[in-house]
Amino acid sequence: MHTNTNALNNLSLRGSDSDRSNLKNGIASPSARNDINCVRIKRGLYLLILLLIFTFSPVSIYCEEYKIETGDVVAVTVYEQPDLSTKARLDSTGGITFPLIGNVQIGGLSVNEAVKKITSLLEKDYLVNPQVSIFIEEYHPKKVFVMGFVNKPGEYELFKDRPTTVLEAITMAGGFKQGAAQNGTKIIRKEGSGQATIPVKITDIMQKGRQEENIALKPGDVIFVPESFF
Repeated sequence: MHTNTNALNNLSLRGSDSDRSNLKNGIASPSARNDINCVRIKRGLYLLILLLIFTFSPVSIYCEEYKIETGDVVAVTVYEQPDLSTKARLDSTGGITFPLIGNVQIGGLSVNEAVKKITSLLEKDYLVNPQVSIFIEEYHPKKVFVMGFVNKPGEYELFKDRPTTVLEAITMAGGFKQGAAQNGTKIIRKEGSGQATIPVKITDIMQKGRQEENIALKPGDVIFVPESFF
């Protein structure tokens, strides 16, 4: 409203007698209306630009940092220390062997966290202010196993850019085979030194729309679909 009032006041100084008369009577002339519309358009464009800036800023597109995992291949370099350059695949414990400091556990850490850990270990006994860099050269494929009464049992790779659900994995395996006990589907998941069995009631997902039951899978999960005996 403040901008429109200013526009009308400016028009009253430079407009014609009829313009000023119309303004006094609360009626905007065509030229006044054009200026007011221009003000509104400029304001709208300004707000649109601000919206685009905030929408596509790094804050809005930030996603959780990737965690280095078993099977990934990493290249570790230390500035001006070529003898320390190392390329290694993480072993089953999430560790690599690094010159001077031996086995280093970096599985489950982000790249920045792994850099800080190796830097700290080198600073402790060997180097002053080491400049460590880590680059992931190869990502280990993350796979699950779909077994039992499906059309194409086997090993399937998880989506790289988003979680893969139990139904999506079963679809990759060609869907349920005739005679499958769909509601007997189970996810067998390794947890620590043991394993957990997670029941999945398929009809709750497909017929009742309970998407929370459509569990996101983790690498190494085994989906087992039993045969129906009825």
